[in-house]
Amino acid sequence: MQDTHTIDRVSDEHLWHQVLSRQPGADFLYAVTTMGIYCRPACPSPRPLRRNARFFSSPSEAEAAGYRACKRCDPKGERARIAQDVVRDASTFIETSDDIPSLETLAKRSGYSRFHFLRMFRDHTGLTPRSYAEGVRARRLQAALANGGRVADAVAGAGFGSESRVYEKTASILGMTPGAARRGGQGEQIRTAFADCPFGRLLVGTTNKGVCFIGFAEPDDSLMGDLRRRFPRAAITTDDPALAGTMQTVLDFLREPKHALDLPLDLRGTAFQQRVWRTLCQIQAGETRTYAQLAQMVGNPKAIRAVARSCATNPVSLAVPCHRVVGSDGGLTGYRWGVPRKKTLLEQERKLAGGS
Repeated sequence: MQDTHTIDRVSDEHLWHQVLSRQPGADFLYAVTTMGIYCRPACPSPRPLRRNARFFSSPSEAEAAGYRACKRCDPKGERARIAQDVVRDASTFIETSDDIPSLETLAKRSGYSRFHFLRMFRDHTGLTPRSYAEGVRARRLQAALANGGRVADAVAGAGFGSESRVYEKTASILGMTPGAARRGGQGEQIRTAFADCPFGRLLVGTTNKGVCFIGFAEPDDSLMGDLRRRFPRAAITTDDPALAGTMQTVLDFLREPKHALDLPLDLRGTAFQQRVWRTLCQIQAGETRTYAQLAQMVGNPKAIRAVARSCATNPVSLAVPCHRVVGSDGGLTGYRWGVPRKKTLLEQERKLAGGS
């Protein structure tokens, strides 16, 4: 091996500390002279002796020095890309199948053993293939019911064997009974009000149980359209003066987001979504969590993508603070109301929390 570095030696100790702490997202590689391999700093392999570590800025530089890629941490991302293709193909197959494919069928299709395929799928989606398939069926059922289809037809079309199975697990499948999902808010009264806020227009909607929608930073028609899609058959009252107090609470939060936005809520979602939303409310103003950390808080460390989807479907932004979730590197990821607004909210919260 060539005893060379492509990173300034002055930074070696700093890089070594990142290796010792298995720093995720670090933008360099380290090689082990006694093993002839190079790894990501977060590699789960045992740490080498300090004198045997060398540092490089890219795979090509490490390979030019005579090192080969580690098979555990996959520093070139080759195995990760293959796995992503396999999982993407399996997901498409599940979504287009009338029934739930067996693990054996999916593994055979992928060309991997059942154990290897299961681990690969779970690592990339946070779910087992069966849980993923059940989620697909639930979305089909939800869509069919939202279009006003008969419960029996919707249940059969979504791939469920019988209505009884759906009613037995309504909380985990829909978060409400199939009849309630089919009615789409029929028979319910939703009171709404608009106001100007620091981000543009703000819409708040409430049922008799509590706030069911908070949206902002879009034209009135877009915000109302979002609410109507969630409750297509509800009777909606606009410009309700009785919401003045609720609206003022939201406006006060937007101007000074120092404390939790404490409002009675009417949240409708699956049991998993409800768990994610409740957990989001535990993140204090001025703090953030990554999607991986949130998944751990929820009690399902592998369900990172499912957690992200639950954040994306949060109907009451601000009250359920999904803006406090960031990427694994601390970067601001997608936000329903725009990343610049997410950045502003977080900056305001950090400033106010630091001054308290």
